[in-house]
Amino acid sequence: MSATLTPSAGSTRSSAVTARHLARATATRQQRSARFKLWAGAVCTALVALPVALASLLPLPDPDAQNLAGRRVPPLTDGHLFGTDQLGRDLLSRVLHGGQVSLTVGILAVVVSGLIGIAAGSAAGYFGGWIDTVVSRLLEAQLALPLLMMLLLVVALFGPSVTVITCVIAIAQWPEVARLTRSLVLVEREKPYVAAARLLGMRSWSVLGRHIIPNVLRPASLVVLLLLAQAVLLESALSFLGAGPQRPFATWGRIISDGQDYITTSWWLVTLPGLVIALLVVGVNLMGDGLRDRIRTSKTTKTTETTKPAKGA
Repeated sequence: MSATLTPSAGSTRSSAVTARHLARATATRQQRSARFKLWAGAVCTALVALPVALASLLPLPDPDAQNLAGRRVPPLTDGHLFGTDQLGRDLLSRVLHGGQVSLTVGILAVVVSGLIGIAAGSAAGYFGGWIDTVVSRLLEAQLALPLLMMLLLVVALFGPSVTVITCVIAIAQWPEVARLTRSLVLVEREKPYVAAARLLGMRSWSVLGRHIIPNVLRPASLVVLLLLAQAVLLESALSFLGAGPQRPFATWGRIISDGQDYITTSWWLVTLPGLVIALLVVGVNLMGDGLRDRIRTSKTTKTTETTKPAKGA
């Protein structure tokens, strides 16, 4: 008769979850994916943003210096990394200096739209009533309008200056930030810490500014980061259509517009600036997706640790 082996009271039992299982877990895969997106997005963004920011310090030719004897020189020829355009100007220099205008407009636009969207969405979500009604109706009215047509109309009325383009793009983008902020504030205002602050006698604006907005600022800032790519694309589209900042500013959209007549014979005049725009947009989107996935993963991990039963229960 065989004896039944039972573990002693002091013995330790090895876990059935191995390192291989942990490596194949969904949370682990999400963390690796978020890390890869962050690194890839940061590299792509840096490849464009750093040369653009340092364009004035790099040993580049004058972006407006013409050389009619060296028109439409192919890339990697005569010291021109991106070649030359139809007037013999160095294309790389024009792309980097033009990127300063495009990125400046994009960054200023998303900052302004973020401030407007967070302020309007927070007020609508926290106070409700007529404030929520007015903000919601404005959101619905603006989202119902064709975006590019509205931008072209405003630029045609007020002129295609850098200030007007920045304000137009900011006004066009604030509804997305406001919608997300409003939904986040609606959740936050029902939490116990808000009720406790009210019982302590804090005013509504103080509760909103000191407690609620700091808690919703992080997810709202992710939307603002993603809007940077859209702002650059909108500015490039306006410049391509001739409604962007006028000369002497060399923007990415105008560089592509000037080279479109030579696309069959000088492909680099359109392709290379377009690749620079695409690289920046992909990099910013990857960074935003990676940060969003990391926040979701951290929240899931904290929830799991909170709901985990106590040892020995």
